[in-house]
Amino acid sequence: MGYAVIIEKGPNSYGAHVPDLPGCVAAAETKEEVRSLILEAITLYVEALKEEGLPVPPPQSYELVEV
Repeated sequence: MGYAVIIEKGPNSYGAHVPDLPGCVAAAETKEEVRSLILEAITLYVEALKEEGLPVPPPQSYELVEV
């Protein structure tokens, strides 16, 4: 299963969130670090849902539009 991840560069750091997993976020000083942290966040998010017997939302956000 693969989820779309949005990574944004701020003035001093990078932030990431997963549109299909509300509240699943990460922040770090580098893009590489935020990628690693958001992967860990996704894993923990999905594991927590499963442990609580809740449904895991299927990936739905995936289209990239180039201009």
